Amino acid sequence: METFEDFLKRIIVVVFWLLLLLPFIIFPFIFIVVPALGIPLPTANQVLTALLDPLKALPLVNDLGLGPSSLFFKIAAFPGFTFAALVATGIILYERKLMAKVQVRVGPLYAGRFEGILQPIADLVKLLFKELLVPAKADKTFFFIAPSLSLALATALLAVIPLAPDIFIARSEVSLLIPFAIIGLTPLVILIAAWASSNKFAFIGGLRALHQLIAYEIPMMLSLVGVVILSGSLDLFGIVEAQRGLWFILPQLLGASIFYVTMLSELERIPFDLPEADTELVAGWLTEYSGMHFGLLQLATYVKFYALAVLFTLIFLGGWIGPAFLPPFAWLLIKLFFVITFMLLPRAFMPRVRMDQLIRLGWVWLIMLAFVNLFIALVQASIGVIL
Repeated sequence: METFEDFLKRIIVVVFWLLLLLPFIIFPFIFIVVPALGIPLPTANQVLTALLDPLKALPLVNDLGLGPSSLFFKIAAFPGFTFAALVATGIILYERKLMAKVQVRVGPLYAGRFEGILQPIADLVKLLFKELLVPAKADKTFFFIAPSLSLALATALLAVIPLAPDIFIARSEVSLLIPFAIIGLTPLVILIAAWASSNKFAFIGGLRALHQLIAYEIPMMLSLVGVVILSGSLDLFGIVEAQRGLWFILPQLLGASIFYVTMLSELERIPFDLPEADTELVAGWLTEYSGMHFGLLQLATYVKFYALAVLFTLIFLGGWIGPAFLPPFAWLLIKLFFVITFMLLPRAFMPRVRMDQLIRLGWVWLIMLAFVNLFIALVQASIGVIL
């Protein structure tokens, strides 16, 4: 696709086939899956009425337990997977435009005449129709499973991350710990993907990722101990409410800085992109993945990017706390925009660090600074910094 017209033609073809196949997806779900879940089966008349009149579909959806207030909707749509995927798509476009502005060059404009806003959609269509190539010597089972596992782990992060006092999927008294328990499985999935590819560049990238992520996850968690001490809570709701008088980024600036650096490393972003170093390893552990396999891995990365950015906003910037003239969710989105911007900027102007520098920074300097930050938090708690 080289022109906007070609892109529109491809979109029309995709929409046509989706509409043609939609009844074969909806009806089996309603008449097979719904009864299996123990939900009363709707009549054929109700289903046809809902399909013909969207305004009458909402009561039927609510009766099936799939309405906006249901757990299914929260997980699948908002604030769960669909919302996170849309935000991830927006981050991809914003990153491209921001990099172009910083580096004084033309950003994505070719898949649309609206500042390239259709470029992520064009990329998705391209990946959907690209052939799934599998190396002859690859372990096909793990090769196919790895992208789905990666996306599942990234999506699981959303389960306990609230977006407002009344916008969340689930709540836990230790919700601060759960995301890091999930993140701890990431090196294993990356190593599985690299090993299953049966490619030396992929395996070297996987080993690099294993060393890098383990080295930086320890200081990442240690950097938050100061916040726990000042807030007296492991619940993200409690941490946000403790910042009514003062955001934690001020008394815990060192902890916030450590967490910021470790986020970049966890996401394998420049200057910590050694596992995917294109000048050395082609694409690292992603080398053999193509089509929607690559698309799923990229989506998982940016969903994880979004989840970590929200975590930073909740922990250090007061989350949804702000003046009453805007709703809480709006304040969180405003703060989230600035956090995402600062997470994207290093890619525009920073060089890649060496492996020895990366390991030394993680195992020596960041851990040492995390303990210094812990001492600072203890002093602040003893003198009553947070009222």
